Amino acid sequence: MSTEKIGAWSFIVGAIVAVLAALLSFDTSAVTTLLVVLGFIVGLLNINDKDTTHFLVAVIALAAAGNANVDAIPVVGAQLQNILRNIGIFVAPAAAIVALKSIYEMASGK
Repeated sequence: MSTEKIGAWSFIVGAIVAVLAALLSFDTSAVTTLLVVLGFIVGLLNINDKDTTHFLVAVIALAAAGNANVDAIPVVGAQLQNILRNIGIFVAPAAAIVALKSIYEMASGK
């Protein structure tokens, strides 16, 4: 399997796990670890140079949304808050990898 397919499947699985774990109130260290590992894989394999800025801006938007008090929304607020939290756990390692790669490229003059 090519690295592109591994990265793509890691993203798909990570997104599904983030949403399902939140909806099913399945909050364990195993889920968190899986989301972090998948996030690292996505950051290493999926995000190329031309997508770096868009990806990092999207992560900032997700972080802002995750800090909003959506828990106050009747009926779905708690589930939505959990989904945003899990997605944040998933994309944070990817964002760190992409940001470090970007800083390295700027520092090395590439």
